[in-house]
Amino acid sequence: MKAIFILSLLGGLCMAAEPIHIDSRRELFVDEHLIASKSGVELKMHKPQAQDVALVCDAPWEGNTSGYFTLLQDGNLYRCYYRGSHHGEPGGRPGHSGVTCYAESRDGITWTKPKLGLFEFGGSKDNNITHMGDGCGTFAPFLDTNPNCPPESRYKALATMGNDVERKKNPALQAYHSADGLRWSLMRDKPVITAGSFDSQNTAFFDNELGAYRAYWRYFTGGYTDERGWKPAGVRAIRTATSKDFLNWENQADLAYGKDAPTVQLYTNAVRPYARAPHLLLGFPTRYQPKGSQVEPVLMTSRDGVNFKRWEEPLIPITAPKDRDWNRSNYMTIGVLALPGRPNELSVYASEAYYQGPGSRIRRFTFRVDGFVSASAEDGEIITKPLIFAGSKLMLNLVSKGETRVEVQNEAGKPLPGFTLGDCTPLKGGFIDQAVSWKGGSLEKLAGKPVKLRFELNEADLFALQFVP
Repeated sequence: MKAIFILSLLGGLCMAAEPIHIDSRRELFVDEHLIASKSGVELKMHKPQAQDVALVCDAPWEGNTSGYFTLLQDGNLYRCYYRGSHHGEPGGRPGHSGVTCYAESRDGITWTKPKLGLFEFGGSKDNNITHMGDGCGTFAPFLDTNPNCPPESRYKALATMGNDVERKKNPALQAYHSADGLRWSLMRDKPVITAGSFDSQNTAFFDNELGAYRAYWRYFTGGYTDERGWKPAGVRAIRTATSKDFLNWENQADLAYGKDAPTVQLYTNAVRPYARAPHLLLGFPTRYQPKGSQVEPVLMTSRDGVNFKRWEEPLIPITAPKDRDWNRSNYMTIGVLALPGRPNELSVYASEAYYQGPGSRIRRFTFRVDGFVSASAEDGEIITKPLIFAGSKLMLNLVSKGETRVEVQNEAGKPLPGFTLGDCTPLKGGFIDQAVSWKGGSLEKLAGKPVKLRFELNEADLFALQFVP
């Protein structure tokens, strides 16, 4: 018997809660927010596919412990910021003081290191160093999308205060800004966040949906004894806060993953809004395994910035192409990029060859567009929650080896004439944005009214849906 996947677009309990107003918002099946009940359907995480090495940190001011990469798009230019550092031996003393380096690309595949001429290293300014001094180990810039952002603060970053010794004694974050993303200055001398550890990539961005800045940083919570009998300060974890001005932070909260989520150690967080559905936050935290100091990135998503759905399966395992099965050699970078001429894929990047060297590097990986998680079924059926939409067409991101059909129901679950499963033209194949068609024609007359969607999935993966004009 076919399992039918019915997606109720009404929030919360099917009969008691108010309908979910999705309007023309794209919704991804990264959680069960739209799903009232399911049979024969599972939410399935998809791993990105490895591509070529994008950047090698082989300059004298870089080295085998270069890391904490942040990638972003600025118009037609892609920018990359990262720590340049080197250790002669794993766990030994650094070969030189860490610096913040800069690279750029027009296609996200081939990267260059411009000679910026800003800071001297080894008697020369012919280098790509964009920041030197405090905070270089954790510098993670972003392009500020706040509509009220002044030109001199178009780029911002949070970074630690003092050198490594001072940072451990008095951990704190300071706020930096820049007009061009290359020349940086403090927004004020006084720290802006003090409750944390901060010895990791401390990220921030402007959340246009919230109308405020968000920050995510590392801290320790809860004591524990590891397999060696040691008693560290606690579990490596992630904390967040919000701000209206990037200087005064409030609403501090520890990230939560649900009562059944295991306690794990998380280094970086790499949280950013997903560009195609900015009400959803994507994170790629790095899970740390004390035995061997190995790391592996995982996927997490959130709708409120505090409560996350975290997938426990490694997103990029240490067995991925090369040089990841080593001390801290497998971090995800910050940034999900859409590259020119590649409309059906998204690019992410992850580090390798940390400590092994001679220079650490990042490799590009690719997802299908919206392809982080799917509602996956061999053969099944569902009945759902109601939703209120705007538009006249339903578009799906779908891969279906068999025939997939969709039914539109009223709030009580009764199929609407002209929009039943039998009225639906079957979908078979792979689609990023495919319109569903019924004998009933346009959905415009149903817009603004609570409806339910019923998906009959046959050897199919449903990634996303969106109502459009």
